[in-house]
Amino acid sequence: MIRAKKSLGQNFLIDSDIISKIVNTVSITDNEILEVGPGTGNLTKEILKNNPSKMYLVEKDNFLAESLKEIIDERVIIFNEDILKFDTSSLSKNKIVVFGNLPYNISTEILSTWIVNLKKNYWFSDLILMFQKEVADRIIAQFNTSAYGRLSILSNWRLNINKICDIAPESFSPRPKIQSTLIHFTPKKNFADIKDPLNLEKITRVFFSHRRKMLKKPFNQIFNGNNDLLNKFNLDLNLRPQNLDFDTYYKLTIEYEKLRS
Repeated sequence: MIRAKKSLGQNFLIDSDIISKIVNTVSITDNEILEVGPGTGNLTKEILKNNPSKMYLVEKDNFLAESLKEIIDERVIIFNEDILKFDTSSLSKNKIVVFGNLPYNISTEILSTWIVNLKKNYWFSDLILMFQKEVADRIIAQFNTSAYGRLSILSNWRLNINKICDIAPESFSPRPKIQSTLIHFTPKKNFADIKDPLNLEKITRVFFSHRRKMLKKPFNQIFNGNNDLLNKFNLDLNLRPQNLDFDTYYKLTIEYEKLRS
């Protein structure tokens, strides 16, 4: 019997209806697929039934990676590695469809790392990823809402985001204590020309370090009270960080990069 490891944030998906919903989110036939954290292979088996041209599995757990060999065929390559250290962009010259029941404890780190490391061209066509509902709510949040923040802004910079469904705890074994959410991401064709995404991370980190405080302090910290910039974007420093929309943060990052160049 396979036991989930708390240290790896493992909750195995066992609900056949949810597995079908995930598989039917995008076209799999003749596409190359990457599955992150396949676990016991329940989703893997269904994906293979839809005839992908090739399938890559990245599983950190040594025992599970070995067990997966029992269900695979010549189309499948298993990588017994940590996804955070794995070079996904080197897998193929073709765009890949990515599925992932992400470990709750590193899900935001995985998504953020992928976005920050993106080049002009995308290595994937679709990301179908599962998150803890609280994290998903932050990803899909719009400005002027309490969940809006750094993760919302970073995710929306390069990705179109579509919530598919919430998933109840009983769909997993062992049951988590919270709900999960499935999100479908696709590449944006048009996005703000930020040279270094780490600058976007810095801007949002400073602004949201005190999200209930007014904008005056973080703005002055980064831009030294630049009145020209205030007038250019018609900024009201009495507002709070959650009151600025996505584009304003992207434009502020571009201005920050210009000042530093």
